[in-house]
Amino acid sequence: MTCFPPQRDGVFYLTEGGQETEIMYRHGHDLPEFAMFPLLDNAAAMADLRAMYGRVLDVAAEQGFAAMLAGLDYRASPDWSEKLGYSHEALGDALMQCIAFLREVSAPYEGQVSRILIGGMIGPRGDAYELNKTITAAEAEDYHSVQLGVLKRAGVDYATAMTFNNVPEAVGVARAAKCIGVPLHVSFTLTSDHQLKSGATLKQAIEATDAEAGLARPDFYGINCSHPLEFEPALEASNWMSRVRMLRPNASSKDKIDLCQIGHLEEGDPLDLGARMGDLARRYPHVDIWGGCCGTWDKHLREIARTVRAAH
Repeated sequence: MTCFPPQRDGVFYLTEGGQETEIMYRHGHDLPEFAMFPLLDNAAAMADLRAMYGRVLDVAAEQGFAAMLAGLDYRASPDWSEKLGYSHEALGDALMQCIAFLREVSAPYEGQVSRILIGGMIGPRGDAYELNKTITAAEAEDYHSVQLGVLKRAGVDYATAMTFNNVPEAVGVARAAKCIGVPLHVSFTLTSDHQLKSGATLKQAIEATDAEAGLARPDFYGINCSHPLEFEPALEASNWMSRVRMLRPNASSKDKIDLCQIGHLEEGDPLDLGARMGDLARRYPHVDIWGGCCGTWDKHLREIARTVRAAH
């Protein structure tokens, strides 16, 4: 695939939820450096993941959604893999296995789910909840080209740059994806102040990334790892909002760092979360990609899909 599918009336995509929090706190598997890909060597964890992704696809089938699956390779990039003792070659092998696993999981659902897209998940070079003040667009382009190059060889349908918090890194990953030839969208995370950690508003971040990336600009944007109470005030019925196609909320409004360190699953209120997302679907009917982040999985995704479908 050379470009991401355009929006079509009545067609909605469902993504996975917060795979890290689900596999850690519900299934009891440790994630070194908060990375999923080391679980490829853990047969019990992979069995749990297979069942987890199956439940996402079950919801997509039930609610008449297409599906987008990614998530095992969020920190499968040079700096993080080096901390985990992976060589360059071992990292490439792990990335290929991540994509092969998602294809294997989705195969039984052909015919039940109208369309299933398989993607890679690009995480920020540094901590998503802290600001890497030194990264430049050129550094980000060079760094993220490693993972994107392997994803290109794996034949992914798209790459999603998740939990980004500053414009230079978003510009760099967009340029890398354009050069390599992988459809890419960028998802920003917002703080309780309704802005990026770097201080930009969502509007400013999107407009600046588009302007600086130019012809390499992302296919579209999203929001993840933020509760609606954090990101809803940043949305507005303006031209720039048409660039936002994806919303992936946290289940809980608690602090993001606390959610990663709290030691148990914070599910919040799935019914309330679904209602909030349904309201956003009515207000912004062009948004067609829905999913979750920390604390969410099939019960939240079902409520989100149900209320989004009802809103249209």
